[in-house]
Amino acid sequence: MRFHNLVTALSVASTAVAAPLAKDERAVFAAAADAAAWDAAYTKANASLAKLSSADKINIVTGVGWNKGPCVGNTPAISSIGYPQLCLQDGPLGVRYSKGANAFTPGIQAASTWDRTLIRERGTFMGQETKGSGIHVLLGPVAGPLGKNAAGGRNWEGFGADPYLQGIAMAETITGMQGAGIQATAKHFILNEQELNRETMSSSVDDRTMHELYLWPFADAVHANVASVMCSYNKINGTWACENDGIMNKLLKTELGFKGYVMTDWNAQHSTQQAANTGLDMTMPGSDYNGGTVLWGSKLSQAVSAGQVPQARVDDMVRRILASWYLIGQDAGGYPSINLNANVRGTHNTNIRSIARDGIVLLKNDGNVLPLKKPAKLGLVGSAAVIGQHGQNSCQDQGCDSGALGMGWGSGTANYPYFVAPADAIKTRAQSDGTQVLTSTTDSTSVSAVNGADVAIVFITSDSGEGYITVEGVAGDRNNLDPWHNGNALVQAVAAINKNVVVVVHSVGPVILETILAQPNVKAILWAGLPSQENGNALVDVLYGATTPSGKLPYTIAKAAGDYGTSVSSGNDAFAEGLYIDYRHFDKAGITPRYEFGFGLSYTNFTYSALSVSGAPKSGAATGTIVPGGRADLWDTVATATVTVTNSGSATGAEVAQLYVGYPSSANTPPKQLRGFAKTAQLAAGAGASLSFPLLRRDLSVWDTTKQNWVVPAGDFTLYVGSSSRDVRQTGKITVS
Repeated sequence: MRFHNLVTALSVASTAVAAPLAKDERAVFAAAADAAAWDAAYTKANASLAKLSSADKINIVTGVGWNKGPCVGNTPAISSIGYPQLCLQDGPLGVRYSKGANAFTPGIQAASTWDRTLIRERGTFMGQETKGSGIHVLLGPVAGPLGKNAAGGRNWEGFGADPYLQGIAMAETITGMQGAGIQATAKHFILNEQELNRETMSSSVDDRTMHELYLWPFADAVHANVASVMCSYNKINGTWACENDGIMNKLLKTELGFKGYVMTDWNAQHSTQQAANTGLDMTMPGSDYNGGTVLWGSKLSQAVSAGQVPQARVDDMVRRILASWYLIGQDAGGYPSINLNANVRGTHNTNIRSIARDGIVLLKNDGNVLPLKKPAKLGLVGSAAVIGQHGQNSCQDQGCDSGALGMGWGSGTANYPYFVAPADAIKTRAQSDGTQVLTSTTDSTSVSAVNGADVAIVFITSDSGEGYITVEGVAGDRNNLDPWHNGNALVQAVAAINKNVVVVVHSVGPVILETILAQPNVKAILWAGLPSQENGNALVDVLYGATTPSGKLPYTIAKAAGDYGTSVSSGNDAFAEGLYIDYRHFDKAGITPRYEFGFGLSYTNFTYSALSVSGAPKSGAATGTIVPGGRADLWDTVATATVTVTNSGSATGAEVAQLYVGYPSSANTPPKQLRGFAKTAQLAAGAGASLSFPLLRRDLSVWDTTKQNWVVPAGDFTLYVGSSSRDVRQTGKITVS
């Protein structure tokens, strides 16, 4: 979504993690209830539809216009059916422009936890704050961009560069949000993988890649009964996403069985009748940013009168919008009035701190320099150690990288109600330990102020965001994968005078760390990601060992930017890499990354044992009826893998076990693909846990472009279970007849 110069008119949770919810349990036990719920919602929608005038119907599908209501998107109230002034508001990490809401962690930080319980709780808390503000539709979560370009400006809004991880996080978030009584919006649909030229470029992708990578997480969203989907700015195979029959009607509404409504991204509509006839259901905000161009409203009425748009198509738009409203139960009395100043924060910052903390990835820890052990003198270096304009909400839509970093920039941001900078939290802890803190809180390489420190912590950043804002010469997508503000030189300077350097990285995505790793005095690297308002508190939890790090990378960190095999396109993008993005590409090309997808160290050690596999899946095409998410049998469990994980170290900690599948050679797939993950509870030294990975038919299927269906190939499937995509501890096999 794009915004120009809109004025603003508008303690740690338990670390014990429950066993993950099995996807098949959602499918089996919820499918009948979900179908009944949609049927009941459509029954109500049809009854209301019969009471509406033609003008009412047009008003329901057409926004009131830019900056003409209390929210970023608004439609008029329809009194005849008790339908409210619908309020649509950003965004994927909380209520944008609110003066009384929390700024939740970005999606990429939630993904770094690999913790379904925390991710769902995050969705629940965001939903509660949204409803408490009187908002009906929250514009998130994000599955597009998927993150094929490491430098992509908005990757941080989503859940990492793997469709399975994205899909699980989408479903958990949507379930939490809608369970709290608000409509979720899965966006941006689809292939909007960069900011450069996003409103003019065409993304062209082959059918198999579309299904196995980019459509995959949206299928999870639809299976979770997401109320709405937002179509993207770009063209797809030469046709705008928001007037693309193949995308909206064929893939989304027919193949995936989507029962909700499709809205435009803001000002992403280009036509009247073509958009209507190809599956668009709601236009937002209803006009362009100048208010002069309105493509629906009276123009849609004229198109219906002229026979260019069937009345049945308009009725279908309205029916879908009303059904989603009824599905969530927003027709019940007592829905709060719109108030973006309402204090709705509650104690939800417990989730923010938990995700900020458990999303920290320990990349390096030579000599066990971490956790800190009450050093006599501690040095803090870098402007990102202290609060600056970013943490003070001083820049439009967080469009600056001044001081400590908590999120990227753009419409997917929110105001911080407070911001705990690293230096503030560390000084509080240091005072209780009797530690002297030395500081050099600029990015100058004159760092003599921290000379003599037992340990020196250097803070570096890398930032990106939405393309309507340019920050330090970066117009959305990053120009490179280097640390900002001469971060490499800053680390070099500190490493030249201190033998125990800890580097803390706050970043929107991968950064090339080779210069930093070449410094022998750099003993530890903490990848702290984007921790939002609990930045410093979460960091202290891990730095001092109150919590053992358990985060895992949701993308690959390469040794060189060119190793990714993809880059932001200056024109149209043919997606020539096909299925081979991120770790899929590194594995196929035989490239050794610096830190692989799924990597993350701990203060303890874990051993894996006793992998067992049960189930006897059969080859062939899916045959089930269409339910939300696709053919019903795709969501059936066909095999289960179980492994024992034991804490073989000396510190209490949690481990994320990951399952990757290698397909029969006939399937022509990447060498291995993520198809399961499970996080243990906090395990004391010597304790173990049994973890299960249910494999759905979908997880063993490939898209057959000839049959236009998901097919399980015959042959041997290899199961790789371990601590990352390359740290495989146990292997198993499934033979499919």
